[in-house]
Amino acid sequence: MNPFDSPGGEAALEYDDGEFHIVKPGSYVVCAITNVRIPLKKLRYWNVDKQEAYADAAAAMIGFGHGERA
Repeated sequence: MNPFDSPGGEAALEYDDGEFHIVKPGSYVVCAITNVRIPLKKLRYWNVDKQEAYADAAAAMIGFGHGERA
C-alpha cells in the first residue's frame, strides 16, 4: 500500500528536513495555523523544530514567526 492511499482520518507524522515519516496512517494532517485539513499528497510546508504542518506558504511564514496570526 502506498502511504498516500492510507485509510481516512488524521495521520500522525514525524517531520524531518525535506521529508516526513508516517507514524500513524491517515489521509490528512491539520494545519497548525489555520486548522485546515491538508491531504498528505498536498503537504509541502512544515516546521521540523515545532513538528507542525502548514497549509500554505502564508501559514508557514506565521508558523516560523515571520508573519501575524489572523
